Amino acid sequence: MKNFKTRDLRSGCFILAATVSAFALGGCMHASEPGTRVAGWTLIDASQRHPILVSQEPTVLPLRVARGSSGLSPRQRAQILDFYAHFRAQDSGGSRIVINAPSGSSNELAAMHAVHEVRALLQSEGAAESDIHVEAYHTEGEPQPPIRLSYMSYVAEAPDCGVWPTNLASEPANLPYPNLGCATQRNFAAQIANASDLLEPRGMTSRASERRDVTWNKYIKGEPTGSKKTDEEKVKVKGNN
Repeated sequence: MKNFKTRDLRSGCFILAATVSAFALGGCMHASEPGTRVAGWTLIDASQRHPILVSQEPTVLPLRVARGSSGLSPRQRAQILDFYAHFRAQDSGGSRIVINAPSGSSNELAAMHAVHEVRALLQSEGAAESDIHVEAYHTEGEPQPPIRLSYMSYVAEAPDCGVWPTNLASEPANLPYPNLGCATQRNFAAQIANASDLLEPRGMTSRASERRDVTWNKYIKGEPTGSKKTDEEKVKVKGNN
């Protein structure tokens, strides 16, 4: 029993000494080699290390309307249709087109006639009345200011690449280098069609009810709801000989 207690005491002293030595070595390592500490950015993926920033910027279409003009020109009508097509592609729900009309200028009357024409053209393309907002603005020093169509669109800002602070030939910790994945993120930001997709999913469009009504009417009549197939479309199964 005496020998057992002696061995146990010695083992405890050995463990205690090893623990103290480990703490001492750890303290020496951080004091003498501050670069060996693992930074937070090395533990996350490229999308977090090189994030794509999304901001809103106005997209503006100026339309010059001369004093005494009778309305929009064919070229201006084509520009409005193209502008609205881009708006529909960028819209993720809740956006609207703002029409800024000049007030107090020499072409004010002609501009108001053009604004009514713009509204009618947008509504003929499917824009709701609530999607169009008209505002007046005053200008000084400009005799015939333009009508301005605008909407807020999301823009993806790509990260800046080319940061090489470390020596890639010597990386004992085998950690990702700072520039890893930056080119992929930058190319992705340049290729994305609608930057709002990076923030939230798009709203669902209304369903097509034509086929649903046909299927429901067949179900009520007790008829098969599946589509009829021709003899060429049917699968032919040969029997076993």
